[in-house]
Amino acid sequence: MICETIIGKLNEIDTTGKTIEYVEIEWYEAFKKIHKKTTKEGREVGIRLNDEVLSRGLYEGDVIYADKTLIIAVKTPPCEVICIHIAPDHSFMIAKTCYEIGNRHAPLFYGEGIFTFITPYNEPMFLMLSKLHGVTAEKTRMRLDFDKRISATVHNHHH
Repeated sequence: MICETIIGKLNEIDTTGKTIEYVEIEWYEAFKKIHKKTTKEGREVGIRLNDEVLSRGLYEGDVIYADKTLIIAVKTPPCEVICIHIAPDHSFMIAKTCYEIGNRHAPLFYGEGIFTFITPYNEPMFLMLSKLHGVTAEKTRMRLDFDKRISATVHNHHH
């Protein structure tokens, strides 16, 4: 099966009486145009999207196929992340923290509060953030919420 468009969001489509199958798209795959995936039920799915996905991305709940009986949607699995907490009395470190993450071309997301940010985990980033005064970095596992992304684009670019 070849899927070539993002039809909409799962919560916007009538799923009554339909089977829903999911393909997992990792956060770092979200901006790729071509994928070969298998649903949890074993259905092979080819995804071939246009250039729009390069800036929009492919996220949790996106429907890539729908007919009278079947819906195929995207599931973004949890991944290792760094939760960054900046002490309220060190709010000036927000700019420094965001600069350092951006300077490493890492994706950045808003956290739960105004002093909290999230970025995908890597050891050098974790060590650097842990050394910043007034900043606490915690390694954890969670699903990235792309509605809370700060970065204009998310990609897996490394120097």
